[in-house]
Amino acid sequence: MNFFGYGAIESVEILLDGSDKRKKVRHKVSDSKSSEMCIYYDGETVSGAVSVNLKSGAKLDHKGIKVELIGQIEILYDRTNVHDFTTLTKQLASPGSLMQSKVFSFEFPHVEKPYESYFGSNVRLRYFLKVTVGRRLTDLTEELEFVVHTLSTYPENHSSIKMEVGIEDCLHIEFEYNKQKYHLKDAIIGKIYFLLVRVKIKHMEVHIIKRESTGNGPNMYHEDDTIAKFEIMDGAPVKGESIPIRLFLAGYELTPSMRDVNKKFSVRYFLNLVLIDEEDRRYFKQQEIILWRKGDVPRRSAAKGIEESTQRFGA
Repeated sequence: MNFFGYGAIESVEILLDGSDKRKKVRHKVSDSKSSEMCIYYDGETVSGAVSVNLKSGAKLDHKGIKVELIGQIEILYDRTNVHDFTTLTKQLASPGSLMQSKVFSFEFPHVEKPYESYFGSNVRLRYFLKVTVGRRLTDLTEELEFVVHTLSTYPENHSSIKMEVGIEDCLHIEFEYNKQKYHLKDAIIGKIYFLLVRVKIKHMEVHIIKRESTGNGPNMYHEDDTIAKFEIMDGAPVKGESIPIRLFLAGYELTPSMRDVNKKFSVRYFLNLVLIDEEDRRYFKQQEIILWRKGDVPRRSAAKGIEESTQRFGA
């Protein structure tokens, strides 16, 4: 028996226009699961169709059918802290009855999507379409998530970063990176110079650290995650020795750096130089780097850019 349309609906499906041709990426939806999703950019129109499929011979009485485009930030350790920073609504059908399955088209033109999609340790920023079929007692909803990538541009700036680390009369090291701002497919190129070595160094590593910060003021919480470890030396160095560094970023799961996103969270990246001596004592020096996403370029051009950067730095 069908009371108030219950049991009349076979399924509700959301289909994005051009989804078969649109670029896709695997994106985390939980700690253990990822899904392939369509990529959109700021200012792009989001359009498609909603299919409400009824069972054979069924009738659906409804209080209206609508589709929403929602941009949402969720603090994962506090499920009550959910903030919608974008909510757009299209009414697909006024209250009435459906006697058969029907497809409704929708369009959200030139949608502002100010932030990049993100799934972190303690926060999730996502964009999704939500269809609601209003019913007498309980509404029926269906969601479809999509990914937003935020593209950036930075002027060509090839000035290197030079820093020094040391322990008085024991260790003096100078390290140099070719720049501070790297796109997500870039290569970090640098050198380590040993100016004074009176400590028996066993090996040296470079770590990429992601620092996720949530909350504000005294309630701010930081969580560090080591994304990559790269050994650059095994064995004792000598005074005057120079160790090259070349670390390709494309093989790691990185996002752009994010600062104070909607006053909810930040994501920062650091290069952490770690020296370990024969007594397993560790010496650290940390340098923040800025990561950014740029539009796709031909593979040959990207490789050529890294090669030119290497040549400039090595000169």
